[in-house]
Amino acid sequence: MDLEVSPALTVPAAELQWRFSRSSGPGGQHVNTSDSRVQLTWNIAESVALSDDQRAMLLTRLGRRLVGGAITMTVSEQRSQLRNREAALDNLAELVRGALAPPAALRRATRPTRGSARRHLAAKKQRSATKQQRQRPTGE
Repeated sequence: MDLEVSPALTVPAAELQWRFSRSSGPGGQHVNTSDSRVQLTWNIAESVALSDDQRAMLLTRLGRRLVGGAITMTVSEQRSQLRNREAALDNLAELVRGALAPPAALRRATRPTRGSARRHLAAKKQRSATKQQRQRPTGE
């Protein structure tokens, strides 16, 4: 089953490595007998589906998550191995999609407008007056 990250990028199933093991979590005694935990590994450094630019971008942006140029997704949320496989594929696709997305535009610092500063000060004075009225009257 190929992994479609975007319309322009599809990872062939031959590059994905699956491992299955027993899972902790929901399922009762069923958990002790079935291999429902899923580990999906994709070697980014050796992938033929990526261009050189995409590979370099993924290696830099996902560098902390990579082990030997490969990324591993582990899922054991569901009782079913099939659902865990689907979740692992979705998680990997979302992660790669986010890493390949162009960086967000930098925020340009702006100053508050004169009107907003005036309204801010007026609200503070109103709040101060409200709190002043709550105090006990002085003996004078």
